[in-house]
Order: sequence, then C-alpha cells, then structure tokens
Amino acid sequence: MAFEGLADRLQNTIKKITGKGKVSEQDVNAMAREVRLALLEADVNFKVVKDFIKRIKEKALGQEVLGSLTPGQQVVKVVKEELTALMGGEHSKIAVADRPPTVVMMVGLQGAGKTTTTGKLANLLRKQYNRNPLLVACDIYRPAAIDQLKTLGNQLNMPVFSMGTDVSPVEIAKKGIEMAKEEHHDYVLIDTAGRLHIDSDLMNELIDVKSAVKPNEIFLVVDAMTGQDAVNVAESFNDQLDVTGVVLTKLDGDTRGGAALSIKAVTDKPIKFAGMGEKLDELEVFHPERMASRILGMGDVLTLIEKAQSQVDEKRAKELEEKMRTMSFTFEDFLEQMGQVRNMGPLDDLLAMIPGVNKMKGAKNLQIDEKQISQIEAMIQSMTKEERNNPDILNANRKRRVAKGSGTTIAQVNRLIKQFNDTKKMMKQMTNMQSGKKGKGMKFPFM
Repeated sequence: MAFEGLADRLQNTIKKITGKGKVSEQDVNAMAREVRLALLEADVNFKVVKDFIKRIKEKALGQEVLGSLTPGQQVVKVVKEELTALMGGEHSKIAVADRPPTVVMMVGLQGAGKTTTTGKLANLLRKQYNRNPLLVACDIYRPAAIDQLKTLGNQLNMPVFSMGTDVSPVEIAKKGIEMAKEEHHDYVLIDTAGRLHIDSDLMNELIDVKSAVKPNEIFLVVDAMTGQDAVNVAESFNDQLDVTGVVLTKLDGDTRGGAALSIKAVTDKPIKFAGMGEKLDELEVFHPERMASRILGMGDVLTLIEKAQSQVDEKRAKELEEKMRTMSFTFEDFLEQMGQVRNMGPLDDLLAMIPGVNKMKGAKNLQIDEKQISQIEAMIQSMTKEERNNPDILNANRKRRVAKGSGTTIAQVNRLIKQFNDTKKMMKQMTNMQSGKKGKGMKFPFM
C-alpha cells in the first residue's frame, strides 16, 4: 500500500508527543528530526522537506500551541495541516468549458499508464459527473496504444475516435473535437504519445496539439512508483506545456510517496486524480486532507462512505436489513453483500480508512485473509440456489458435494454453516434489545 513506510514512521513519531501534557522545545525538535528523516526516506524532495520542517517548527513552537491545554494534540494538528497543504490544500475540481466540449489533453512518459488512465477518467466522468466523453487516439507512434484505447472504449461502451497512424496528431485532435460537437459529447479526452524519455520532438508535437485545440485541462500522468524522477518529469512537462494538473498512477502499489508529497510544492500544480488499482473504476478524486489523515492513521471515513454509496444499492440495502431483522437472511444475500464489499477495493485498504483501527491492540497484525474469503465464496457458489436459501437441507451427501466443488473440506463447510446460523441469531438478539427485550449473552462468531 502507498505511504505504508512513511505512515508507520510518522504515526510512531506523533504517538510519542500526542499524550504529553506539556511539550517543550526539545520535544518539538526531536519530533521534527524524526519527521524529516521519514520524509527523506520516502524520497520527498530535499528542498520540500526543509521548507516543510521549518513551517512545522515555527507553528509548533508558537504560543498558541505550547500554551494550550492539549499541546501534544495541537502539534499533531499542525503536522496534519502542513501535510495537507503540502499536497495542495483543498481538492482541485476538473474544469468545465463555458461552451462544450471541455477538452482534456493527457500527456506523460510512455509506461506511466496514460492510455489506461484516459479510459479510467472517462469512466469516472460518466459515473460521478453524468458526462458523455469521447476518447481520441492521438498516439500514432505506438499502434498498440490505439488498439488499447479502442479496447477500453469497448469495455466501457464508449466511443473512440481515431484516424490510424498516417495522420498527424494535430489533425486527429481537431477532427475529434469536431465529431464531439456534432454528436454532443461534453468532454473530449485526447490520449497523446509518450516516450521513454523527454525529448524535443515529443514536446514540440504536444505544443502543436495544445496550440491547435486550446485544451481546458492538460493532465500530466505520472507513475507514483518512480519517486524523485516523477518530480523531475513533472517539472519538464510543466515548464514547456504549463500543465493544469497531475494524475498519479499506481498509488496503490508499494510506493514510498515521495512523488505525491513533492509534485505540488515543486510545480505548484495540483494532483487532481489518483489511480488506486488496475480496474477501470479505480481512479479517485485526490483529496489532500483525506490523504493526510490516512498517512497519519486518522482514517478516511468520507472516502469509505463514497465507496460504499457507489457500490451499494440503497433500496436493496434496506431489504437486506429487514431480512436480518426477521432472520430470513440467506447465503444468497450474503454472497451478494460480499461481492459489493469486495468491489469497494482491497479489504485491508478499507480497514485502514476506519479511524482508530491502527491504534487497536494487534492492529499491525490485523490482516484480512483474502484466500479465506475466496473459500467462503467458493463454498456458497458450490451450493444450489435451494441450498443457499435453506441451508437446513444440507445433509452429509450435499455437504460432501459442496466441499468437493469448492476445494474445501466437510469440516470447513460445517464451520461456515454454524457461523452463518450464529450470526443470524446474533442479529435477532440485537433486534430484541432494540425492541426493549432482554437478550441473552451475545456471541460474535466472526470476531
């Protein structure tokens, strides 16, 4: 997960100062030294780190902090505020043209995930903003890029405009915008060519496209895994194209976080989106404050709620709640719920968004076994529809068939059925308590 090493170091550092009833200048200096080392190890730009530490010390040593009743917590508040500011402060919205279509030019080095990100952005615009985007294939040097964009368009059921590899990118971009106007598309996403390195030919071509279509946004797609190199790339592109925003890809990977924490400070251009996985729906609006909260172990409830709202049907959720209350909840319902939760992303990442989880005893070892969850799904999927709706009919022969079909044992099947029945009883007891009835000693089978 992104920022994991940095998050661990920072959380351990601020933990030492949080509970202090009195904070001295020596305490602040010690904390600042630890934070500095943590940021440098995360590959954050040296100058950025120097300025960041200077601001933290100035604010943390101020009378407002040291003189407060909870100085330790005030210092942590300063660190969070400065971390948020470092990544851009408030989240930056995507532009909307006065007269459609809004033109977005996607630029970046080859291998950063630019073409895939173009598809992801189109999907996000349609799902979250109810927009109707058109994808335009302007990478004429890598035929696979055109095919890749067309494949993404097919997966998203979204149109892709291309003119092959024998027409100039400028002409393709102009014709694409004309088509967008004719067919009433309100966004045009232009996928431009990249190189393995920055060269004058690449930049001149991008400058020509920019001059011809006058984009409302120029998004630089940067691989977050490249660390300091990402900052150098961002500087070069920004100097010549004056980009309007950055999209970080692979932020779900084992990245130290240096790019995310340095780019805004170095280029003064906001990070607008972040790729959090390989799927086409795993592009998120970048919220600096929420990311700062995640890094400091304070959770991210708003993003968790948004993920849940995007995956869960509200009407269906109420139906399932009623089923739980009446003990008519079935394996069929349980399988559906598991699917919705898994669509929200890796379960470990979701857990990290819950405030306080990192402070729980044994939290470092608190990992969700995805293999075990897959086994549960396999067992339920190996049941017939009748068995899922009425597990009581699962006799020895049926259980043997379910175990064989799911690659598990009869003992595992029995354990699943027992846990499921215990959970239904628990829900009934909770309903009785809410109704004013006295519930017997409750047992939480999954905890």
